[in-house]
Amino acid sequence: MITDSKLAKEIIARRVAKELKDGQLVNLGIGLPTLVASYVPKEMQITFQSENGIVGMGPKAESGEEDSDLINAGGQCVTVMPEGSFFDSSMSFALIRGGHVDVTVLGALEVDEEGNLANWIVPGKMVPGMGGAMDLVIGAKVVIIAMQHTGKGKPKILKKCTLPLTAKAQVNLIVTELCVIDVTAKGLVLKEIHKDTTLDEIKSVTEAHLIIPDNIKIMDV
Repeated sequence: MITDSKLAKEIIARRVAKELKDGQLVNLGIGLPTLVASYVPKEMQITFQSENGIVGMGPKAESGEEDSDLINAGGQCVTVMPEGSFFDSSMSFALIRGGHVDVTVLGALEVDEEGNLANWIVPGKMVPGMGGAMDLVIGAKVVIIAMQHTGKGKPKILKKCTLPLTAKAQVNLIVTELCVIDVTAKGLVLKEIHKDTTLDEIKSVTEAHLIIPDNIKIMDV
């Protein structure tokens, strides 16, 4: 088990970055997904979008170089590439709802065997609003969930989501610090595992049934 939360998030972000391809328009959700921008090779031409109105977003701003007027959807200070542009929310969501986003990377509270996603509310808790997640998971061509494998010691990959859904059957790939899981019509297929874990450990912290092929790879991080 990888107990260092900072290391876990780095592993996840590094692995998600390897899913991205030259020329893609990629949306990064708030929290952990924003780290992905820091691990894309410099020679790759990936254009990052933030739904508050940026295309051409760069990595998180270094300490001491923050500009409080230049933030992502989560309120973090970020950088912008030379070709970057800014626009209002209506244009931003026209890009998303119009199917122009190739990949969205989002965090999650729960994901289940059918690719259902719950990531916007815990009943009884105060939340700022649903944000753009509902639009992103429907509008993006590929939905990648980047999250730690458990939350407060409890599985987050379930047989059936218990929290209110963000969207039904829209998740394509799940990346945690322990493994990479493909969401298919037949169920959740375990593609890769981290070198510091085992199949038994992954099963013990996963409620959902996992389809385990013969050719599982070691995560490339």
